[in-house]
Amino acid sequence: MIPLVSVAQKTTQSSVYKNPKVNSELRAKDLLSKMTLKEKIGQLNLVTYVNENNTTNKMDDKVKRGEVGSILKSNGAKNNLIIQKIAVEQTRLGIPIIFQEDVIHGYRTIFPVPLGESASWNLDRISETASIAAKEASAGGIRLTYAPMVDISHDPRWGRISEAAGEDPYYGSLVAAARVRGFQGTDLTSNTSLMACVKHYAGYGSALAGRDYNIDGFSERTLRETYLPPFKAAIDAGVGSLMSAYTAYDGIPASANSFLLKDILRNELGFKNMVITDWETTRNLMKIGVAANAEEAVKMSINSGVDVDMTSELFLKNLEKLVAKGEVKVATIDAAVLKVLKAKFDLGLFDNPYQYLDEKREKEVLLSKENLEIARKAARESMVLLKNKSNLLPIKNTVKNIAVIGPLATRQKDLMAWWGGQYSQGKSEEVITLLNGIKQRAGKDVNITYSEGIKLDGFEPKGLELIPEAVAQAQKADLIILAVGEEYWMSGESGSISNITLPGAQLQLLDALAQTGKPIVSVVFNGRPFDLNELSQKSDAVLEAWFPGTMGGLAVADVLFGDYNPSGKLTVTFPHNTGQIPIFYNYKRTSHDLDTVDMKHRFANNYLDITTKPLYEFGFGLSYTTFGYANLKINSSNNQQDGNITVSFDLKNAGNIDGTEVAQLYIRDKVSSVVRNVKDLEGFARVILKAGETKNVSITLTPKSFSFLNKDFKQVVEPGEFNLMIGSSSEDIRLKGNYFIK
Repeated sequence: MIPLVSVAQKTTQSSVYKNPKVNSELRAKDLLSKMTLKEKIGQLNLVTYVNENNTTNKMDDKVKRGEVGSILKSNGAKNNLIIQKIAVEQTRLGIPIIFQEDVIHGYRTIFPVPLGESASWNLDRISETASIAAKEASAGGIRLTYAPMVDISHDPRWGRISEAAGEDPYYGSLVAAARVRGFQGTDLTSNTSLMACVKHYAGYGSALAGRDYNIDGFSERTLRETYLPPFKAAIDAGVGSLMSAYTAYDGIPASANSFLLKDILRNELGFKNMVITDWETTRNLMKIGVAANAEEAVKMSINSGVDVDMTSELFLKNLEKLVAKGEVKVATIDAAVLKVLKAKFDLGLFDNPYQYLDEKREKEVLLSKENLEIARKAARESMVLLKNKSNLLPIKNTVKNIAVIGPLATRQKDLMAWWGGQYSQGKSEEVITLLNGIKQRAGKDVNITYSEGIKLDGFEPKGLELIPEAVAQAQKADLIILAVGEEYWMSGESGSISNITLPGAQLQLLDALAQTGKPIVSVVFNGRPFDLNELSQKSDAVLEAWFPGTMGGLAVADVLFGDYNPSGKLTVTFPHNTGQIPIFYNYKRTSHDLDTVDMKHRFANNYLDITTKPLYEFGFGLSYTTFGYANLKINSSNNQQDGNITVSFDLKNAGNIDGTEVAQLYIRDKVSSVVRNVKDLEGFARVILKAGETKNVSITLTPKSFSFLNKDFKQVVEPGEFNLMIGSSSEDIRLKGNYFIK
């Protein structure tokens, strides 16, 4: 009997698809022409190597039968090499596997949670951390990541807000493109790149009551103005794949919605690559009651524009029957398979399927010194100084006794967030804690004590009996550093909460420490905005550290001791309390909007019991220095609808410490044919200034900056007056000017 590998070699020796000089699409078409229907359907089957209960699926025989196109949750060069050899050497056509994984904010080296990283406003750094994640993941054999997540959300109760870039479509679009470029690099065949999969298309951030997977209704205008722009940016950046959402639009599930997947995605946005469902999404069509059985679910999904079925295996089990019945055309299957095959050619898997599966390289790349240094920089750039009463920070040399208090000060896994702590290859023992970071930085001349203070284990108050010991430690100290926040599992997927107050007995601990009269620096570890009202009132300084990742403790210490001047700015609004949700800066203009709070005014767009203003607004973030804005100039060669304009101003570091300011430019259209937002971010500049230095800053605005969707959903620029506002946040506007378009 002739060995199967020899048969494969003989069959394909002269095939076009084996020729690396031919482009990917032609090679994919040639290979497609040689495939049986069963082999085609196998390419649309994405299976999981590790189940949700953490057990391993045996799939060698399945791979040999050609029933597997891609595998997720299979990590490590050694393991993946075994599987890949079966696919390449023991199947008729030798089609390699795409190994896929959730590389959300790092693979082994864990970077800040994406919401935190977005607060850096450093697009180059965001791209760099994605590039490092790609380099590490590809060393483990992974070739596709389910990132970036670009969902816009206005609800901090929704745990997956931690994976996004905040509430603004313009800035979210820039981050989406930066992360795609970082993951994919300039050459997808490189063993240091990953194919990105932008998700979740579309409107997944509109989760009813903040509950994950919960279907909410929204208009076509909201879809187009808020949810689609980051997807368009990712597509324009060349993203290799896209994931459809669990949720629905206009009553039709996203994974069976031809308006979303064909009319908009293919025809309007021009996306030509493969669409992958989310986990079990095809089966979910039955669960939510739009499909009566598996055959109907598969028919709805593939006929609507889905290409790859993740984990349900319903395509594998039902497509042949549907073709036989004439309910799914072979041409439809061919179109889907062609996209999968092209992706494999684009990734270089056919020409060198084993170059990504080198154990030696894997050991060299993961958690390298260079990667850790970038992780430290990314973490400290993401941190946002929310309060600094009497310039308490940076910590002065006169402070000789520091009491570090709170269970999160010694937690390691929690600093990696949901994806980093649960599903990445990151190891908690490699994380530098806040306590260890402070000890390393403070040196021998500073006495550091630690008290757990309370037990943080879920949402219920625990460990109140530990508070007296913490108070005793605090009374002996010159300064208290209090670590507060949430545990890693409390946000992320399925991490929805009803009340955004700090969980457990953390506020009781804070109250007891505040009564000592000692200065308190609160460091917040979290993946979402919290109600920090009481924390802000009772703390002298508040540092939003997010879930900072592997180097988190050292990065916090860098900021606290002044080795790094905080420069982060919020990309999501922090409300005063849960009742203000949803709250965001770019809401629609209203006839009864008031700039000032009048609790007794019965006919205003406000609350009677609380301000309508946020606790900390979009774009907010303090520094150890101060910045001055002056000399606004608006330059334009003409005031026509198709011309660019340049907005320039002087930005001065008015303090005696070097610092970085993120200057933001907002636009308001005074009169428009549809209701528009009170303001929209349309530009920013991240400017590094030495103490006392002044720089002239320029921001270019294009016609797109002034455009909007009219009543017919056409992108237009209407003549008229526009207010231009430049400032340090969406509320802290320093310069104003007007611009007229003829």
